Amino acid sequence: MPHKHTTLAQIALFASLSEAELQALAQRAVERRFAAEEMLFWEGEPCAGIFLIVEGSVKIFKTSAGGREMMLALEAAPATVAELPLFDGGPYPASVRAVEPVTALFVNKADFQQVCRQYPEVALKILAVVGRRLRHLVGVVEAMTFGSVTQRLARLLLEASAGAAEFDLAITHAEMASRLGTVREVVSRNLARFRAEGMVRIQGHRVTIADRPGLEREAETQA
Repeated sequence: MPHKHTTLAQIALFASLSEAELQALAQRAVERRFAAEEMLFWEGEPCAGIFLIVEGSVKIFKTSAGGREMMLALEAAPATVAELPLFDGGPYPASVRAVEPVTALFVNKADFQQVCRQYPEVALKILAVVGRRLRHLVGVVEAMTFGSVTQRLARLLLEASAGAAEFDLAITHAEMASRLGTVREVVSRNLARFRAEGMVRIQGHRVTIADRPGLEREAETQA
């Protein structure tokens, strides 16, 4: 129980909860393990509860009618997935798959709602965090919708850098393509041009932004 309590406190969604509120959730959390590539749940399934990612990382994605996956986000521990259905009563809005072996704590929907009734502040505190995530997803939708693939890729790199000159890019070309709504070959071709023109240097997963102003110009959406 102390281990679960400490783990919950490290997750952004629960960072503002009191000791009593964390304890109430910890008592109801059940450990679950998933192998790499194993599904936590599929889009459209009834919401059974919330998953708290303790170890590993997961891919959140949607699937088109033709079977093509579009990645919405990669979430690495400590993190949570499936918060929204807890509040609106709907099914899971996207699918989640383990990228690597994952250890999660699962809180049943009914148990979570019981904690919210016992501690009304829990729902308000969590909704504040969920609101920030929604704003991020709006940005993801914008990145996948507006501008050319080149512009969207440049924005993705700038966002991933978080202002740093060097950073580790944790996703593959195929995963970038999924997030940008295109194919791997187009991503690879654009990255090759960025490298040829001296805007970035790439070695494995390590990316160096050598010409940030140039990359920022590439990211500007043209009217």
